[in-house]
Amino acid sequence: MATFALAGAPAAQGASAQPPAAAIAAQPAAAAAPAAVPAAPAGFTTTWSDDFSGAANTGLNTDIWRYDVGEGWTFGTGEVETMTNSTSNVYQDGNGHLVLKALHTGTDPVAGWTSGRVETQADGFGALPGGVVRVESSLQQPNVNTTNGLGYWPAFWMLGSPLRVGTVWPGSGEIDIMEDINGRSSVFGALHCGTNPGGPCNESTGVGSGERACSGCQTGYHTYAVEIDRSTSPEQIRWYLDGANFYTLSSNQLDATAWSNAVDHSFFIIYDLAIGGGFPAAFGGGPTAATVSGGSLNIDYVAVYNKAPAGTTGTNIAQGKPTTASSAESASFPASNATDGNISTRWSSAFSDPQWLQVDLGTTYNLTHASVIWEAAAASAYQLQTSTNGTTWTTVYSNNNSPQLLQDTALSGSGRYVRIYATARNSTYGASLYELRLYGSTSGGGTGTLLSQGRTATASSSENTSFTAPMAVDGNTGTRWSSAFSDPQWLQVDLGASHTISSVALNWEGAYGTAYQIQTSANGTTWTTIYSTTAGSGGNQTLSVTGSGRYVRMYGTARSTQYGYSLWEFQVYGT
Repeated sequence: MATFALAGAPAAQGASAQPPAAAIAAQPAAAAAPAAVPAAPAGFTTTWSDDFSGAANTGLNTDIWRYDVGEGWTFGTGEVETMTNSTSNVYQDGNGHLVLKALHTGTDPVAGWTSGRVETQADGFGALPGGVVRVESSLQQPNVNTTNGLGYWPAFWMLGSPLRVGTVWPGSGEIDIMEDINGRSSVFGALHCGTNPGGPCNESTGVGSGERACSGCQTGYHTYAVEIDRSTSPEQIRWYLDGANFYTLSSNQLDATAWSNAVDHSFFIIYDLAIGGGFPAAFGGGPTAATVSGGSLNIDYVAVYNKAPAGTTGTNIAQGKPTTASSAESASFPASNATDGNISTRWSSAFSDPQWLQVDLGTTYNLTHASVIWEAAAASAYQLQTSTNGTTWTTVYSNNNSPQLLQDTALSGSGRYVRIYATARNSTYGASLYELRLYGSTSGGGTGTLLSQGRTATASSSENTSFTAPMAVDGNTGTRWSSAFSDPQWLQVDLGASHTISSVALNWEGAYGTAYQIQTSANGTTWTTIYSTTAGSGGNQTLSVTGSGRYVRMYGTARSTQYGYSLWEFQVYGT
């Protein structure tokens, strides 16, 4: 839904529109049980989702969503409604749906309308360089037809995050995932870019699919999705209806700069139900005296899925680690938000330069890769720096915020501490970061990919609840597993699937094993010994091994002290 425009009108598409499905008679929408948010498609992981599970007639969580309120004409599209935050217009129905409802009062068909428009607070949804993002929603278009639905304009779309810090539309980018007008039982998809009017995206109409049939989309729930694919050359945007790709736009079809400025950054998500405006007018106009009040856009779920760039392998070693910063805008935006694995939370600094954010990895790592996901208020210049002591720093990467907001890079460096040192900002606000993700292996021995961190760990015993098995695979050298004070004892990790094992690193506490075996198993029952010693010396030990299995364990038969076996970290590497 263009901020200023007639998004998706046929004249903009360079091809005639496909005829819509037959109009349907206006009737009450049937009650529908909510669908669970689907698991991520193959190759993707779930980044964020909302299934609108609030109580009946409640509004939205404003930590997650914001209401766009005001008269529709202010959006630049000629709409006639007033958008409100009233639960008469925007509410959760208690059955797992968000409802945006358009209501009319009075006798003037083009006045007296209220409706709803909401957008995500988070604006970090996008594809990293070399990655893919999929934004998907299950929704039911308003159950109106071409007689009683003239003027209805439901939309599910995304706007580029740079818009929030002053980049002018449409240069900031807009992707319309689903639009329909006038109850036509159809769907339009479009990209807006460049300059307005005209430009490479033929503004203010955009370039896109034209009108596509959407049979039953007014009477039932259907899935609408867009994928931004930056793993292929040329880059692509793909539109889907119920899993079927109905339109693809490639970057080589447009001006390269306009594409990069519009697509290669983060987005935020919007739903709205407009009444009137330029797009409905292009297909017959409305609202009219026959246009019904009470039509609704019903949303079941929304989800964002991501495919990581090819170089991003293994575990994010920054997630959950102690994180500090030079400052925080407020208590709502602490440093820890940037390493919590949640794309909807962020760290934001004071409104000055320079600023830094620092993570303590707990031990020295050889760093191989970093991903940096900025909020719209980003650092326009920063360095990634490493340190062994948190005092003396070495710069391993520099960036001037290119590509915008979403950066991904190979690294060559090592350290226990890693920080982003921001020297300039792209706005008057602070440096604001959704996520810092780091990848690598422990220095001094582990070969291959770290497979064990964060996996399910169990043990023959624990000294007490302060020293449990998961603490040996949490990546934190300040926590540990400690066993009962007897022999034998074991610690076991489930890698989730069978792997070829190349090395095992043990970071012993003072109570270490002098005799132990490293064993593998396909089923957690039958074990094969791939390493054995009766002269263990404790400390940090990295063992080169050859073996395979889903389960790997340390099986201890003799202790160095009267206490138990105690490991700060048990790390398994391989492929």
